[in-house]
Amino acid sequence: MIICRTKAELRNERAKLGTLALVPTMGAFHEGHLHLMRAGSLHAESVGVSLFVNPTQFAPHEDLSRYPRGEDEDFALAEASGVDLIFAPSAEEMYGKARSQVVVQGSALGFEGDMRPTHFNGVATVVLKLFLLFRPQVAIFGWKDLQQCSVISQMVRDLDVPVSLVFEETVREPGGLAMSSRNRYLSKEHREEANALSRILFATANVLACSPFDQASILDGARQQLVDKGFSPDYIAVVDPTTMETLPEAKPGSRIVVAARFFGVRLLDNVPIPTDFSH
Repeated sequence: MIICRTKAELRNERAKLGTLALVPTMGAFHEGHLHLMRAGSLHAESVGVSLFVNPTQFAPHEDLSRYPRGEDEDFALAEASGVDLIFAPSAEEMYGKARSQVVVQGSALGFEGDMRPTHFNGVATVVLKLFLLFRPQVAIFGWKDLQQCSVISQMVRDLDVPVSLVFEETVREPGGLAMSSRNRYLSKEHREEANALSRILFATANVLACSPFDQASILDGARQQLVDKGFSPDYIAVVDPTTMETLPEAKPGSRIVVAARFFGVRLLDNVPIPTDFSH
């Protein structure tokens, strides 16, 4: 596996590769990341990964320095997952004295856009820079960060970025909790208790599939269930995953999105409204 630290090294090594699938990450790899890397080999001749904790997507009150890091372990996991090239730059190498940024309207508004007003500008800017540096044919993301997927899709459409996007369903821990680098902030006991989030979400999705006209009361009930389990919900809603518009009635293809704090850790999750009741 090739490790690049500078943009010049990346451009030089990229020129030697054929078609490429890109998996953008901030490191602290877990099985969710590795699933995306392995999926990349199904879409291109080679797989590239960026490992960059992007400072521009953290708000001033968020602790950038606390974000989990473990570069040597990440490199080993990426190589074992079939990654051909990994780009791990410093913030200075990535941005230098750059002052330009990408601002996405539409799908970036509401939900995380309200909670973290500068977040998606940072996400869109770094992802576009990575697309220009890697020149991938395909880029792969996980549905776990639903609004991020919507924002990147809109950016690619609006700016005619020549890349195909692939979104993989959320990888979950055995108890159902969506895999996230931030889960490691939870104690073993609290991590087990946090599985209630996905159980409530899937159950609510099934109820909504049967009774879409009672959506408001069903979501209120789900919010109360979360509170009863010790969560502090920021929001829970049914949305169109393409536009992130709130829907008055659930329908197949829509998704329930939630953000909730649990013992100091902010958890994000979303699930589709099912067309069957196999969950």
